[in-house]
Amino acid sequence: MNTLPDRPHLDHLKKQAKSLLDGIRRGDPDALERIRLALPAAARLDHAAIAVMGLRLHDAQSCLAREYGFDSWSQLKDYVALQAVSADAATRKRQWRQWAFGHGYQEAKPALAERLLREHPNLLDGEPALACAIGDVATVQATIAADPAWVNRPHADSGMPPLACASFSGLIALPAYAPGIRACADLLLAAGANPDARWTDPELQDDPLSVLYGAAGRNHDAALTRRLLQAGSDPNDNESLYHATEIADATIVRLLLDAGARVVGCNALFRALDYERPDTVRLLLARGGDPNEPGPSGFPLLHAIRRRRSPAIIGLLLDAGADPSVRNGHGTSAYRMARCFGLTEVAEQLVRAGAVPDDRPGDAFLNACARGDRAGVQAMLADDPELIGKLSPAALRLLPELASANAEEAVRTMVEAGWPIATRGGDIDGSALNWAVFRGNASLARFLLAHGARYDERHGFKDNVYGTLSFASIAETTPGGDWLACAKALIDAGSPLPAEHYVFPEDIAAYFDELRHRSP
Repeated sequence: MNTLPDRPHLDHLKKQAKSLLDGIRRGDPDALERIRLALPAAARLDHAAIAVMGLRLHDAQSCLAREYGFDSWSQLKDYVALQAVSADAATRKRQWRQWAFGHGYQEAKPALAERLLREHPNLLDGEPALACAIGDVATVQATIAADPAWVNRPHADSGMPPLACASFSGLIALPAYAPGIRACADLLLAAGANPDARWTDPELQDDPLSVLYGAAGRNHDAALTRRLLQAGSDPNDNESLYHATEIADATIVRLLLDAGARVVGCNALFRALDYERPDTVRLLLARGGDPNEPGPSGFPLLHAIRRRRSPAIIGLLLDAGADPSVRNGHGTSAYRMARCFGLTEVAEQLVRAGAVPDDRPGDAFLNACARGDRAGVQAMLADDPELIGKLSPAALRLLPELASANAEEAVRTMVEAGWPIATRGGDIDGSALNWAVFRGNASLARFLLAHGARYDERHGFKDNVYGTLSFASIAETTPGGDWLACAKALIDAGSPLPAEHYVFPEDIAAYFDELRHRSP
């Protein structure tokens, strides 16, 4: 990683980016190699392929930012502004808090918080609550000694009690900071800090968030979770167990269950079924999870089928007593749902468990579509060219459902067969394009746009695909999603620039901003 000068200047960095772009356009090997090493979209390409990518200034700026250790050019710009002589301590501190704790749907950026603090070591002077977030044990000890009631006093600016500053601090992910942060939490608890303290994220305005959720559900730190539970944190805060299922390691889930967390009622089993997590599902079922619990998306078995879980996961549910004959609110059986989702082996499992096959006309076609069986689909359409037109509205929703599951080959097969491309469905009641963008699947988005999908297709939250792009890119709804590439796919397909009220992460915002101000 390159090191910024002591007094970085934005104009100088802009000139570096323009020089890099000139080198790319000349085919300079060094410039092309820098792009290959820095930009994820170019990581697997050779120099010849990179040279014809049509890279623009924002790509060169992104490359330069990543070389300096930033995720985007806008992030680098913000950092340079914080380094300016004119930048006041309050501005730097406000940005530090956002990077240390995250804000809204944006995750913490501990490396940036650490970097800013390293370059401004006195930034948090006079802020003992924030000292908890960096593991400054001496400051916390001195503050407790001088004012014991401080341990439960909310921070003036954020409303976070000191224990929340420790448990929500993203810097706990950095080995150099983690021991100190945990030690600060121990000091606070020993001095009488409330282990069930809560605070409200002002950007979300949701229910207050517990300190346990900060440790278990946000930062997934097992050691701090254990300390809080031992101090009496209530594991039934309606958030911690649910979010603890989002990581592959089931340690925190087990800690919460051992402390008395109830599986039923917090949707933790459903959340675990959003992933291929057999150990977690097995643990939840063994510790009180109800395989027939009604939930927001039906029953666990139906939820697992919609999420296209493996036969192993389905087997765990059936072994725990899931009803193999369960039906959704539209009367569709688990067997038919599995068949229509292309899960032939799961359908056979259900029959062995006692489900009665209830195939209907068209189910074999849906099964072939969901499996991406192009030859089978084309053969059936040759026999009956009107087959798609005969499908029910519920059956047509299979396209967005499969797009929501990132089943790209199935979606391509169906669209090529003539499926109505704007059909809406899935949890957000969106079109396949909405779902492709929601998942950050740029290749699928480009395919759909090339086959007639449009940016103004609506979803159930009364917005279009740009609204989906805004939410998904900020919340990072799918690990590894490439929302910048989705933005480029929309523009390349002829979509207009999004309205300026939409909020995007720095890289996407910079891309749209460059297009708005580009010379004709």
